[in-house]
Amino acid sequence: QVQLVESGGGLVQAGGSLRLSCAASGRTFSMYHMGWFRQAPGKEREFVAQITWSGGSVYYASYADSVKGRFTLSRDNAMSTVYLQMNSLKPEDTAVYYCNANRDSRLLGSPGGTWGQGTQVTVSS
Repeated sequence: QVQLVESGGGLVQAGGSLRLSCAASGRTFSMYHMGWFRQAPGKEREFVAQITWSGGSVYYASYADSVKGRFTLSRDNAMSTVYLQMNSLKPEDTAVYYCNANRDSRLLGSPGGTWGQGTQVTVSS
């Protein structure tokens, strides 16, 4: 089972950019489906983006409607890392961002998967 460590959060003005990283331990990282979720104060954790493995070297990324066109998810299996490039940030993107890993794509976001500790993203207006 992998362990996850997020980094890259911080304070940015609206319209700015940040890149979050999620570094994983373990030798089977390429076989894990990976997702990003976020939780704003007083709100439930919500889906942001995921990149799922369909076999071989084929991966598919999908996004929440609220971030589509602004966020880009990618992975570097050699570095066992996934990246979330966030552009055109808005104050409503302010949240703690969590990385999640699961061998079953249907279970991404479930409590039973592996979660990182979270990284704070704050977007000022």
